[in-house]
Amino acid sequence: MSPKTIKTAYWTLTGIFCAFHLMDAYGGLTKMKAGVDAMNLMGYPLYLMTFLSVAKLLGVMALLQNKFTTIKEWAFAGFAFTLMGAAVSHACVHDQVAFIIMPVVFLVILFALYYFWRKMEELKTA
Repeated sequence: MSPKTIKTAYWTLTGIFCAFHLMDAYGGLTKMKAGVDAMNLMGYPLYLMTFLSVAKLLGVMALLQNKFTTIKEWAFAGFAFTLMGAAVSHACVHDQVAFIIMPVVFLVILFALYYFWRKMEELKTA
């Protein structure tokens, strides 16, 4: 795989992933009805929306920066745990299949994003 292909794939996936999570964080911070309904359905307290939204904003900032690799690794892990938790939570309350599949799709995107980020890191050291 060429370095240009790796960089293009990395930044495309980063854009898609970060845009989705920025919109999700906005929805959580503004307490949009769909988010409130989902939290109530799963039995989670509403203050968790604000916490997760702030964490997502910080995670997006961590993914977009390239200086602090440890913080970036933590952001990847945090997003992975959050997306797995969302899929399991929706499944446990027997929510619509789309609400179970969507976090799994973004988890796959996250894994691909991580793969291409590691490839870019290898290019830097080569």
